[in-house]
Amino acid sequence: MFHLVTVGDGGQASDMMRAPKTGVLARLTNTARQEQSEYAGNEPRPLRSYLATLSAYGGLCAALGLIGRVSGAVLPERFAVSDLVLVTIATHKLSRILTKDPVTSPLRAPFTRFRGTAGPAELAEEVREHPPARHSVGELLTCPFCTAQWMATGFVFGLVVAPRPTRLAASVFTVVTGSDLLQLVYANAQQRATRG
Repeated sequence: MFHLVTVGDGGQASDMMRAPKTGVLARLTNTARQEQSEYAGNEPRPLRSYLATLSAYGGLCAALGLIGRVSGAVLPERFAVSDLVLVTIATHKLSRILTKDPVTSPLRAPFTRFRGTAGPAELAEEVREHPPARHSVGELLTCPFCTAQWMATGFVFGLVVAPRPTRLAASVFTVVTGSDLLQLVYANAQQRATRG
């Protein structure tokens, strides 16, 4: 239980903040701590930060749903296969750009440490451990699989609310993906020519 403490209380405020909590909130807090301890063992797993990230994603989805409702957007019964292929390729490319590209490294820098290159035009970065919120955001920003969920949500929402601009944006990333594949084929052909 917490009590109101005035400034200059001689350090009693911190003692009271550490006093055992009672009630439902205390039981929930203790259960959550126990579950985290049993889950993580000796590994630093920031479950609270992951929960915050999940909540942010849920909040984003709720906000997008509200925007769709207010704008009068109508959910399609199904999406065209061509749209799904387009946004699938665009999601792949955009998630790799955000999580691996050197140009986007300033976005990841507060959450990661540079470790070198990981392939053609991609970086290897290590997630910072502390504080836990930095760690969970770092994991999200360095994982193309994790980031793809957020990108796909944006693209699919765009297909419902603003299909033409969404197709335009997705087309850019899809074309860049095709160009990347051609660049890799070309580089491979050059290497074979110089060896042979």
